[in-house]
Amino acid sequence: MTVRGTLPDPEALAAAVAARDRAALARSLNLLDDRRPQARRCAAHFLATLPSEKLDVEGHLIGITGPPGAGKSSLTSALIGVWQQRGLSVGILAVDPSSPLSGGALLGDRLRMLAHDHGSNGSVFIRSLACRGEFGGLSAEVWPMSLAMLAAFDIVLIETVGVGQKEIDISKMSDTTCFVAQPASGDSIQFLKAGIMEVPHILVVNKEDMGAAARKTLTELRFTLKKQMDPAGWQVPALAVSAVKGTGIEKLADTLDGHRQWLVEHDLLDTRRKQFQAEWIVKRLREEFGRFGIEKLGGEQHLFQVLTQRSGSPFDEYDALRDGFLTHWQES
Repeated sequence: MTVRGTLPDPEALAAAVAARDRAALARSLNLLDDRRPQARRCAAHFLATLPSEKLDVEGHLIGITGPPGAGKSSLTSALIGVWQQRGLSVGILAVDPSSPLSGGALLGDRLRMLAHDHGSNGSVFIRSLACRGEFGGLSAEVWPMSLAMLAAFDIVLIETVGVGQKEIDISKMSDTTCFVAQPASGDSIQFLKAGIMEVPHILVVNKEDMGAAARKTLTELRFTLKKQMDPAGWQVPALAVSAVKGTGIEKLADTLDGHRQWLVEHDLLDTRRKQFQAEWIVKRLREEFGRFGIEKLGGEQHLFQVLTQRSGSPFDEYDALRDGFLTHWQES
């Protein structure tokens, strides 16, 4: 792989990532996290060179979210074990709370533990990144990094930081959103009634081994979801599992795969991913230029209509719209 200064050759890097070269994948994620202008240009070229079929319709992008203490990490670990047994490769993006001093992720020990448990045969790759105070529980780098991961792995799982009712972005950035509920906690029910994530595709009560408390929470969730579907018509299931004992994990993995198959059968997978990218771009523009800037670019409805018809690099699309706004502003 040739090197241009301190930056990689983007085309060679994209080819190596698509071939599941772990060192290349780590370097690509570092590149996507580099905010220097020259690195940004290199990253845009890298993303544009990744195989489009893998980004559009292959792999499975899964989001796991829920209140703190629900057992998201232990459930992730249990799912990894099932997917490995099925011969699937898994990439994990774990969004952690940010250090108030360094801005970096705090929960590196958790990721090292998961890597030790599952990463010995090379089928699992785990990357921890800080949310850096981003509203919505996700880091701004998650979507570009998800694209790099989709090019390399069968399953890409995003585990979000537990931030309660701010945790809304995951439903706009994953094929399948799984909400993990904590037994004997009314928070989960209140979150769902408040519509914080629209409607998750799968609801899971972890810690089934807690007995009556878990059964009560499961009953409450199923009552809340009675006759409720997401806007596309998927009937949301509520499952009980125990990550500690390993019960219900196979069924959860089957249900996650079943939702992906439903998306494919209804020709929604590619549509959803284009919508995710449009959401990411519009959010970045809104953060930089506010409502005024969005209106000057034609309004949100117009932007979504235009962006969902394209399939270019998110950095290229964002920079083109940003440059268009700045040019218009300077001329007016």
